[in-house]
Amino acid sequence: MKNKMLQADGLLFITAAIWGFAFVAQRIGMKYVGPFIFNGVRFALAVFVLTPFFLVRKKKSNNSCAGNGKGALVSGLFAGLILFIASSFQQVGVVYTTAGKAGFITGLYVVIVPLMGLFWKRHVGLGTWFGALLAIAGLYFLSIAGGLTLVRGDLLVLTSAFFWAGHVLLIGSFSKKIDPLVLALIQCAVCSVLSLIVSLFVEKISLSGLYSAAVPIIYGGIFSVGIAYTFQILAQRYTPAAHASIIMSFEAVFAVVGGWLIIGEVLSMRGGFGCILMFAGMILSQFGVIAGRRKRGIAAK
Repeated sequence: MKNKMLQADGLLFITAAIWGFAFVAQRIGMKYVGPFIFNGVRFALAVFVLTPFFLVRKKKSNNSCAGNGKGALVSGLFAGLILFIASSFQQVGVVYTTAGKAGFITGLYVVIVPLMGLFWKRHVGLGTWFGALLAIAGLYFLSIAGGLTLVRGDLLVLTSAFFWAGHVLLIGSFSKKIDPLVLALIQCAVCSVLSLIVSLFVEKISLSGLYSAAVPIIYGGIFSVGIAYTFQILAQRYTPAAHASIIMSFEAVFAVVGGWLIIGEVLSMRGGFGCILMFAGMILSQFGVIAGRRKRGIAAK
């Protein structure tokens, strides 16, 4: 079980890296298209990429996938709805606030996840709590250059953080009962359809804009959505949601690295200190989870 947990952490770390670099792609893509059409097309692309794998798996398992059926459909629809709401609030909020504030406020789901988990009686140890607080402190130093004030965009992104936290908890629950590929496929399809419908009413869509944003959309669809969300579902089968949220919050670090490599942004000493705090939080959370499991194992005996 310990090996599976370490493998899950590895998948979550890769997920964070993909999402971090996707932040740069997203910034570039938003120059040419609106947030809803950007989300709609990239999630549709993810569905296109995942479908062949689903069909091959279904054929190998004699036309039946583990976890496939009405339960998978309902769970996928619910996860897709929450995913759509979270991504929409975040995308629209970024238009009205700075990228640094948006990154910090979104990262608050690291603390929101264990808080929300208490309503489902999912108690976490002190290690996870301290790890979450360190990660939040790291996100602050990494993302915020001045004072933090809540304006319209900040409130929208803060709202998205609660839905991101809810999504992490849902995936943590659904992934243990439903085939990861099926769940990823359904939630991506739902998010794509809802985003495209909204874009028809609130955005001006042009082929030239989509063409200009093709590379960011392709990266966002294949890697950020198709691969990363599937990895998230696979990994959360073997690791607690609170711990998973801390590792995934490390995407902010990779966003800084991607910004430096791709668009020439420079990491300040303040940002570097934030990265160290986030890494310390991740490690502390890992020890807290392992200690908690050992304690429960001893109590069970």
